[in-house]
Amino acid sequence: MRFARALALWMLVSGAVACDAPTSQEPSVATTSPPSTSAPASAAPVATGSASSDAPAMATETPVSKPAAPTANETARVAAASNAFGTDLYAKLRDKKGNLAFSPASITTALAMTWGGAKGETAEQMKKVLHFDASASEIAPIAGKLATALQDPSRAVKLRIANRLFGEKTYSFEAPFLSMTKTSFGAPLEPTDFKGDPSGARKLINGWVEEQTEKRIKDLVPPTGINKETRLTLVNAIFFLGDWSEPFTKTATTDQDFTVAKATKKKVPTMRRMGRYQHAEVGGVQALELDYKGGATSMLVLLPKDEPSMAAFEKSLTASKIDELVKALEGKKVDVSLPKFEIDPAESVALADMLKTLGMPTAFDPEKADFTGIANPKNPADRLYVGNVFHKAFVKVDEKGTEAAAGTAVVMPRAGSAPSPDKPVVFNADHPFVFVLRDRESGLILFMGRVSDPTATAKAG
Repeated sequence: MRFARALALWMLVSGAVACDAPTSQEPSVATTSPPSTSAPASAAPVATGSASSDAPAMATETPVSKPAAPTANETARVAAASNAFGTDLYAKLRDKKGNLAFSPASITTALAMTWGGAKGETAEQMKKVLHFDASASEIAPIAGKLATALQDPSRAVKLRIANRLFGEKTYSFEAPFLSMTKTSFGAPLEPTDFKGDPSGARKLINGWVEEQTEKRIKDLVPPTGINKETRLTLVNAIFFLGDWSEPFTKTATTDQDFTVAKATKKKVPTMRRMGRYQHAEVGGVQALELDYKGGATSMLVLLPKDEPSMAAFEKSLTASKIDELVKALEGKKVDVSLPKFEIDPAESVALADMLKTLGMPTAFDPEKADFTGIANPKNPADRLYVGNVFHKAFVKVDEKGTEAAAGTAVVMPRAGSAPSPDKPVVFNADHPFVFVLRDRESGLILFMGRVSDPTATAKAG
């Protein structure tokens, strides 16, 4: 158990690990144990693909019927929970210096899939941290319907949300859990040879994430992230590409001063445009909403009055405060100056310690964690726990629009008044600011982060 625990601390993708596993030649679906209370009552056994002894086999995916569109109340509930969790997590991540980007929606999805197989105290703690107000069997289909709606091809932006379970081909998983993750999250189980070829398993997972994110998220799982003890890796990938409804003109972009710290300025390429925007100022913080084509999604730029105010603003940032700023938005003529930026971290961020302090330590405890809804082996030493949760995000903003991508994996080892037209509001982002990329209808935050230094573009944060 100590060996497995130590390995789990280095996992950079969410997944599950067991020390010993059944000896069958392909992943099996347990049918004799009682259905997990976290899965839909109608869950039926899910067939998995077979696997050869030479390489991980691709799971055969069967068409999943398109779920009905979610109601506004349903999407608001799920979005509010994800946003509250996201700002809770931001409070932990903000201590990291430099630029910051992450996807609350991606992390919530990966953890929600994992929560679907949790029981007892483990499930209750995860539910509280994720701010969910109902059982997993109720939340899962709503989350699935929201994801489908967000990816509607009629939208003018490109948004792809993909989920997958990479499971050890010799390990048994619970049928209701596999049915829930496939039906609600579109996440099939892919037989993977963790025991015999952990390096190949890592390559398989990283390749899948790269493909889903247009190669923006690479090496989500580092060489130390997969080993022979791994039994399951739950992965979410999200990719966004959208053009501004009113693009900036490249010829208007010039180098301007940006205050990165007290008395320290840098010249950064800064976009400039005068136009009608949704704008608000509340408590010394300006909010500017930049729409993407189609109007379904937007980027909210939150700008405290100066660089010294940034720390206090971040400390006070909550989902309710973002909602307050959104409700205060009004159409105004605004003179916008916004730096171009690109956030492309070299490494994934480990979230385990942050999630523990937020209130879900039991999931990471090999002795107490209860994920028997995912797998319920006879030998307690073979049961799963979360070793770590790792996340990586990419965001690029320029004159044309925004490109953003993220990957999350969970690891489980066993054991004011509008101004007159001639006096535009000045919105000059010449010092650190927070950005929030959101779905306007549901309010769901897809990506958020901080720009501390626009010049630190490649491999920053």
